[in-house]
Amino acid sequence: MGRGMVDDDTVRQVLRECRTVVCLGASLNPARPSHYVSGFLIARGYDVWPVNPVHEGRIWHGRPVLPDLASVPVPVDMVDVFRRSEHVPDIVEDALAHLPGLKAIWLQLGIRHDAAANRARQAGLIVVQDRCPKIEWPRLMAG
Repeated sequence: MGRGMVDDDTVRQVLRECRTVVCLGASLNPARPSHYVSGFLIARGYDVWPVNPVHEGRIWHGRPVLPDLASVPVPVDMVDVFRRSEHVPDIVEDALAHLPGLKAIWLQLGIRHDAAANRARQAGLIVVQDRCPKIEWPRLMAG
């Protein structure tokens, strides 16, 4: 199956149902993928919350950047991960501990961690690996 090991119908379901999203690894730099991918999602009506301890308190797409997942003040549907693959196991554990009701973890292009993905799936989450919603949304949702 490749391409993140989920089929297009599952990706479409995530994009349709996961409307409140954490951007984990939010960057203030408009040239960084976390900045423009999240801007794309915001423009399509997603409620995106930035998390990055380096930028805590700074304003990002009109919202203050939060230091960690535990600080997100609303129920979260999906965590969109913009961190290197070696950080994914800790991210999954943190998400499972602090985000009740979480539906999905999305690992951006170039990010994979099969063991952590399996852990998240065993906890009932959908996991998308090595894909980008800014690419998948127009391909699967437009038209």
